[in-house]
Amino acid sequence: MFPTLIGSRLNCPYCYRDFRAKEIRFRCSGRVGSRKKCTTSLDRVLADQMGDRQPQLPVFDADGRKPTAKHEPCGAETHYRLCPRCHSQLPVHFGRTESKLIALVGAKETGKTVYMTVLLHELMNTVGERFNASVLGADENTRLQFESAYEHVLYEKRELHGPTKTATAERGGRKPLVFSFTTGNGGGRVRRSLLSFFDTAGEDMVSERSIDQNVRYLTSADGIILLLDPLQMRGARPHADADAVLPPLSTAADTPATVLTNIIEQLHGRLGVKSNRRIDKPIAVAFTKMDALDGYIPETSPLRRRPPTTAAFNEPDSLQVHEHMRALLHEWAGHNIDDTLSKNFARYRLFGLSALGESPQVDSAESRSQRVSDRGVQPRRVEDPFLWLMSEFSTIPKTLKPGGE
Repeated sequence: MFPTLIGSRLNCPYCYRDFRAKEIRFRCSGRVGSRKKCTTSLDRVLADQMGDRQPQLPVFDADGRKPTAKHEPCGAETHYRLCPRCHSQLPVHFGRTESKLIALVGAKETGKTVYMTVLLHELMNTVGERFNASVLGADENTRLQFESAYEHVLYEKRELHGPTKTATAERGGRKPLVFSFTTGNGGGRVRRSLLSFFDTAGEDMVSERSIDQNVRYLTSADGIILLLDPLQMRGARPHADADAVLPPLSTAADTPATVLTNIIEQLHGRLGVKSNRRIDKPIAVAFTKMDALDGYIPETSPLRRRPPTTAAFNEPDSLQVHEHMRALLHEWAGHNIDDTLSKNFARYRLFGLSALGESPQVDSAESRSQRVSDRGVQPRRVEDPFLWLMSEFSTIPKTLKPGGE
């Protein structure tokens, strides 16, 4: 056996269901063994749960706490370990490292897909270098999808992604993007975490029914990043710069407050939180597209300065941003959002960021299709919510010294 996270149930980074380590199943490797070679067929569990109808080699039971198993019918040894609930192949270090599931949620038009793309790009580049961290796709689907369907579209073609399909519209649901986050201090010791990002459609956050049916990962997640668009708030919208691209005003069903309330009700119900207790799952509430309010936000605001670049999460800098966002919320008549968070979450933090750095260009009034500015992607503080969560998990260090000294 290899070391596993003993004493705790594991959560699949693909379907977000839980199970014990010994329940992990195996898939035949297809290698030539001592007996007849196995053939492929439809894996009905994988097809039903994940929408993958490609022919697969047989699945079999063995002690999932072991790194390998022998498929007796063919005699071949395999290291392909599977989630017993959805039959997705588990990443190499699954069960032996921390597995942090991060739910990325928000209403329509908040820019979730663009934010996720820019965040992961920054983690693989600037932020990875800052923390001496390696960020890699943990499976072939993640590596291919992120590069072609996310990064290439935004950074090379300079096109904004279309709306995310609802979970109901996609048979079998969407596959999360799963990455390994490995940090090291150069002394030979490394720390690995698995990060699972699931990009929800805004419609999946509007009603309690859609959340209950399609977003089980919300309760399985170790942390939540909730994206809210200040331009959808009636109190902030009049302060937008003249050239800002304004989204449609939110309806009563998808206001930031409604989305937050739906999430809270779901978490209270699924987690069995007592009425006199707060949810102990950290939630980072990030207001996107803050560049559209440049003319309104003072030059001295912490939102306008560059964040510290030392290899630790800077708590004083983050708290200054948090307090400034709280003040802005009250100016925008959004104090109920702050009150709701403080009364329902034991750990929450407010952030202000911009994934693109400036408003996108609109191709034409008829098509309304949008493109990245000619100056390219210039993100502002996109990593802050993620780094706060990582510091709450003790995955990265936290400093209490101003300026990150």
